[in-house]
Amino acid sequence: MSTRRYRSAAACQNCRQRKVRCSVTVTGIPCIGCTQDARECTVPPTKTQTIRERHTRRTASVISRPPHADSNGLIPQPSLPPSHNIDRSELAGRRSVSNPPDYSQRQDEERIGVEIATKVLGKSKKIGQAPFYTGDSPGFGAVFDICSPPDLPTPRHILLTSKTSVSLSPEDKAYLHYKGVFNMPRKETCDELLRAYFHHVHPIMPVIDATTLPHLYPSGDGHPYNLILLWSIFFAAANYLSVDTCKSEGFSSRKDMRESVYSRAKCLHHNGGETDHAVLLQSALLLGLYHSEADTYTQPWFWLGVAISLCQTMGLHRFSAGVCANSPVTEPQKRLWRRLWWTCFFRDRWLSLTMGRPLRINMNDCNTVPPSPDDMLSDFVGLPEAISAAYIPSDLPQLADYWVTMIQLTQLLGDTLTLCYQPFGTSGSFQQVEALEKKILRFQLPKTQEMGQSPLATFYLYHLQLHYQAFIVTFYRPLITKAPEGLPTSHQDTWQTHVRNQINTAALQTNAIIDNLAHEKLLAFSAPMTPPLLVPAMHIHLLNCKTPDPVSRRLGLNKIEVCMIVLEQMQHTHPCSSVFRGIFLEAIRYIFPNYVAQTVLPEMESESSPPQEVSTGDPMAGITIGEDAIDALMDEVSIFNFWESLNNMQT
Repeated sequence: MSTRRYRSAAACQNCRQRKVRCSVTVTGIPCIGCTQDARECTVPPTKTQTIRERHTRRTASVISRPPHADSNGLIPQPSLPPSHNIDRSELAGRRSVSNPPDYSQRQDEERIGVEIATKVLGKSKKIGQAPFYTGDSPGFGAVFDICSPPDLPTPRHILLTSKTSVSLSPEDKAYLHYKGVFNMPRKETCDELLRAYFHHVHPIMPVIDATTLPHLYPSGDGHPYNLILLWSIFFAAANYLSVDTCKSEGFSSRKDMRESVYSRAKCLHHNGGETDHAVLLQSALLLGLYHSEADTYTQPWFWLGVAISLCQTMGLHRFSAGVCANSPVTEPQKRLWRRLWWTCFFRDRWLSLTMGRPLRINMNDCNTVPPSPDDMLSDFVGLPEAISAAYIPSDLPQLADYWVTMIQLTQLLGDTLTLCYQPFGTSGSFQQVEALEKKILRFQLPKTQEMGQSPLATFYLYHLQLHYQAFIVTFYRPLITKAPEGLPTSHQDTWQTHVRNQINTAALQTNAIIDNLAHEKLLAFSAPMTPPLLVPAMHIHLLNCKTPDPVSRRLGLNKIEVCMIVLEQMQHTHPCSSVFRGIFLEAIRYIFPNYVAQTVLPEMESESSPPQEVSTGDPMAGITIGEDAIDALMDEVSIFNFWESLNNMQT
């Protein structure tokens, strides 16, 4: 056997100087020697590679030199002779050796991991500003439990030192310019939009940090502002702008302006380079108020999924009292995070009901602190008096109480949907239904108006009551035809009578509430989630139209017509009202073939609705109402059948 030692085909600079065998051809860069010595591993090119690269550059320069056009004005296409065709696998192998990876990027990534570990283990005292959630067991966050003392819980929510920023390419900036995201409305319009947001959106979806209000949009004071958040706020508030204001901004109607503002907010959300998850979460919740016939009104469900995913990424679902006490997050940020989480929870439960979709949030996996009125009110304490008077409703404390009550009611709705409306598993027993009914009976709902209450606060009181009546129908509805398991046979007739009385009372109360809204001229305050609240009561009225008794049939028709008139008024602002009205109109004709729909009196149209918003055509034009949707409306088993059929409609 020959004892001659062959030199390696490639060796790094350090191994060449030390004259030792290099493992770079086996292990790649870095080699074993440089790894052990913690030195940078650099592989110089060989003479053959240098000659080939020199020849390649010379050839490329000749090819890239613009050739002269021929007599016909055509530029001949360059081509390589056969001798210059290099094997691609060989070229890829040489590039992997001559072009080492970016070590600085790899080191930065390792430093992020080190920073996360030192923050969790308490070894780093650097002040951070970027929230990060390590996650709970199982997950890589469980690694820290091994290194932490048994009696000291490992923090899961930490603040990293800096936020990642994304530089937009010139093409992205040009696209944003093309979409008009940098074309701000007039200052007067911005003021009206901000005031509309804090009066009509914030009381039920408090997702904005009000301390940023003085610098929320460009005012010449040099403070930074966030375009994504700004356009999202403008979209949510556009429903409440005056028609004259919309026209002054160059739009033909309120709907036209709302569509344009939504397009800009959506463009920034997807292409603006924003990396702050809290900002993206706030934007997604506001954009979730969008309904459009172009996507069969499914955008709210899409944006809610985005918002909940961001919530869970930030760990807002695991923000218990113990976590809050040991978290480096500031108190204002904690209050904002609670509001964001419970707003996601609120939207998840009610959208699940109104759209017939599954619940996305499992409360068995959540332990976030329940909300309080102070979570909403604390943001407004330090605002200047002039700003508060210009933008903030005067009875905000009362609205904050209504918001907390709404969240508590939403928790009962979630329990109801879990117990009574899941397709698999055992149905609720009589003991479970009875226990939930006792919680409902103990629930305290404001029933009377306070002296001197503003029209805005009065509307939100009615709005809360509409949610409650829709919930009552939802709770008792599946019990009409199927008694809970374990109910004694001797009590079944009494139970059925009790259930029907509760449902009919709730449906009748819904009519009384919308009658008050109409008489007190509060329908203009309606929100995008208001029209679906009428559907459970309308469903009950429609079922009563099927009874053999002619008087009950006429009364049921009269009650559903009241709801139809209110939907007709709200359809000028909320497109989903047109869908609901068209569906129930077809269902009424199914029962009463000669039925003619009532319309608003001509002499009252100018007083009740903007002329340019009134649609003279069929509100359901282009939408086909199938027999499945009509049959679902007539079904006494579950209102979810109706929503499932509605979602399957084709446009």
